[in-house]
Amino acid sequence: MIRVAKNAGFCFGVRRATDTLEELIAKKTENDIICTLGKLIHNEQYSEYLKQNGVLEISGDDIDSYFEKSLSGKSVTVVIRTHGIVKELQEKLDGYAKKSPNFTVVDTTCPYVKKIHKIAEENSGEDEIFVVIGQREHPEVESIVSYVKNKCEVFPNEEELEKYLNSENSTKNTINMAAQTTQKLTMWEKCQKILKNYCTNAKIFDTICSVTEKRQEEAASLAKDSDVVFVIGGRDSSNTSKLAQVCGAFCEKTFWIQTKDNIQLDKISGAKNISITAGASTPDSLIMEVKETMSEIMMEENFAELFAKECENGAKVKIYTGATVTGTVMSISENEIRLDLGTKVTGVITRDQITDSNDEKLSDLFKIGDAVDASVVSVSDRDGIAILSKKKIDGVKNWQKIVDYQASGETVNAKITEATKGGVVANIDGVRVFIPASMTGIAKDGDMSVLVGTTQEVKVVEIKDDKKKAIASIKAILREKKKAEKEAFWASLEEGMVFEGTVKSLTSYGAFVDLGAVDGLVHITELSWKRLKHPSEVVNVGDKLTVFVKALDKENGKISLGHKTDDQNPWNIFKSQYAEGDVAEVKIVGITTFGAFAQIVPGVDGLIHISQIADKKIDSVANVLKVGDVLAAKIVGIDEENHKVSLSSRALLENEEAEEAAEEVAEAAEEAVAEEAVAEEAAE
Repeated sequence: MIRVAKNAGFCFGVRRATDTLEELIAKKTENDIICTLGKLIHNEQYSEYLKQNGVLEISGDDIDSYFEKSLSGKSVTVVIRTHGIVKELQEKLDGYAKKSPNFTVVDTTCPYVKKIHKIAEENSGEDEIFVVIGQREHPEVESIVSYVKNKCEVFPNEEELEKYLNSENSTKNTINMAAQTTQKLTMWEKCQKILKNYCTNAKIFDTICSVTEKRQEEAASLAKDSDVVFVIGGRDSSNTSKLAQVCGAFCEKTFWIQTKDNIQLDKISGAKNISITAGASTPDSLIMEVKETMSEIMMEENFAELFAKECENGAKVKIYTGATVTGTVMSISENEIRLDLGTKVTGVITRDQITDSNDEKLSDLFKIGDAVDASVVSVSDRDGIAILSKKKIDGVKNWQKIVDYQASGETVNAKITEATKGGVVANIDGVRVFIPASMTGIAKDGDMSVLVGTTQEVKVVEIKDDKKKAIASIKAILREKKKAEKEAFWASLEEGMVFEGTVKSLTSYGAFVDLGAVDGLVHITELSWKRLKHPSEVVNVGDKLTVFVKALDKENGKISLGHKTDDQNPWNIFKSQYAEGDVAEVKIVGITTFGAFAQIVPGVDGLIHISQIADKKIDSVANVLKVGDVLAAKIVGIDEENHKVSLSSRALLENEEAEEAAEEVAEAAEEAVAEEAVAEEAAE
C-alpha cells in the first residue's frame, strides 16, 4: 500500500510565490529582467526550471547594478523570496522602486514570516531580549533578526537555550521568544517549557506555521504505521529536514530524497506499507513521480515473488533475451569466455561485449571459477548457446553509481573527452556525462577546448533517468572552494589590514574593490582628500588600489575600506611646508565680492580679503585680480580647527614701501655726512 500525505508539498505561501512568479514569466518580454533575491524556494528542480525560463537568481550585492539597468531603460522586477529579506535590504529596494519607474519590487514573503517581523520589532525594546528558536544562517531567521531593535539571541535547540539561561550572559530583562515558522513542534514545546521555568514574565509567541504543524503531525502518524517513508524535498530546505527527523523517530527506514532518481531499491525491498510526504517547497509533480515509481516497483516485486514461488514448486526457469544471469567462468580464450549458467545452455561473452580495449587480455581479467554477471542478448536452444553481454550489466551498475553520486552530492573525478557547441563531454566511471558551458567555469564565449584531456573535479547535478543522461558541474566545485576561501578570509580578517586590491566596479557613492576572496567598498569620501563628484575622477575599473580595512560587518558580509591616508592629507602637507608669517607663491582659483581664493598647495586654499589685496582701497576684486594669476602672498593667519588660511598681498606691498623709505633715509644721512666733511675741509 502506498499513501501520500494530504499536507505534502507546496504550502499556501510557497504556492502564492510560485504562482506570482509564473505569471510574471508568462508576460515577460525581451526588455524585461526578472530576478529573485536568492532561491525563491528550497528546491533545486524548481530553481532550474526558473533558470531555463530566464529568471535570474541574484544577491543583495547585485541590487545596485540592476537599479542602474532600470535607469538605462530596462524593466527590472525583483521578487522577494518566501523567507523574506533583512530590513535594510527591504528599505533599499523600496527606495529604489520610488526613484525609478522601471524598478519593481514584488514581495512574496510568507504572511507568517511578516507577522514575526512585526512581533520582533514591537517586542525588542530597551529592557527586552528577543529570542528566536531556529537556525541562525537560515534566510528566514536572518530576516527576523534584522527587525529586532535591541538585543537578540538565536538558538537551534532547547539545549542551547537552557545553556544560555544558565550562563552569566542571561539577564533579568524580559525575554520574548518566537520560533522559525518551520521549527520542529516537539522541540518548540520543550523550549517553551524551559523558558517558563526560568522566566515568569516571559512573552512567548506561537509563530510556527499551522501548515507546518499539520504536516509534522500527519507525517508522524503515517510513519508509525509504515515500513518505509519517503520525505521529498531539497537538501537546504529547513521544513523538509524537520519532517525527516519527525518520520525518522517512528520509522527506521525513512529516506530523505529530492526526486524519484534517489530511490535505492535494495534498501526498500519487501516493503508493504509505504508513505510519502514532502516539504513545503516540493512541487506536486515530484511527489507524483515518486508515487508512480513506487507503484511500478511494487508491481514488479509482486510478480517476482510469484515467479520465485513457481520455481520453488519445480517450474523450469528459462533463459530469455533481456534476462540478467550469473554464471561461472569455465573456459577463457583470446576472444571469448564461456560460463556455466546452471542449465543446459552455455553462456558465451565475446571480447567486444567485455571491453573496448584491444590491449587487455581476457586471461588477465578473469580466472576459472569467477562469478560473472551478464545480460542475455540471444538464446539458441538448438545450439545450447546463450550470447551474453557484460557491458550492458556494467553499464547499469556504472549508471547506478552516477545516480548515487547525484543523490549523495559526492565530488568525483571526470576525464574531459571532447568539447561541443554547448559544453564539454566527460567520462565518469565509463558513463558519458555532459557538462553545459555555463557549468564549466569557463567565461562566456571562452574556449572550452582547453579542458579536453584534463581531469576535473565535478558534481553530478542532474539525472534524466528515463534517457539515461546525466549533467555534471565543474562550477559547483569551484563555487564550494570559493565559499571555503571566503570563509577562511573572513576568519582572518581584522580592522586595519592593508590590501592591494583591484577596482571591480564604480557606483555614484564609491568603488567596489576585489580583495581576492571578497569585495569591499571604498566610499567616495574615502577615495580622495578633495571633494569628488564621482569616483571615476580618481580611479577606473581595473586599477590597482592600496586599501585598508576601516570597519567589518561579518554578520552581513560587508567590508568598509579606506584609501586616503594622513600623509596624503593636503592640510598636513601645507603645515609641513608653511607657517604663519611665511611668504608663498599662490594661484588665484576663485573671485568673490569680498576677496579672492588662492591655492597654496593642491587641496588647500587661502583667502585674500579685498582689504588685503592692495595698499589702497579698491572697488572690485576683479579689477585687480583674475583666475589663474600667480602672485606672492604672506600667510597672516592659520585657523587650525577649521582648516582656514588668511593671506595678504598688501602686507608685502607695505614692506616694500617701508624698505624704500629706509633706503631714502640712509641715502640722506650719507649725503649729510659728506657735506659736513666738505665743510670741515673748506674751513681748514
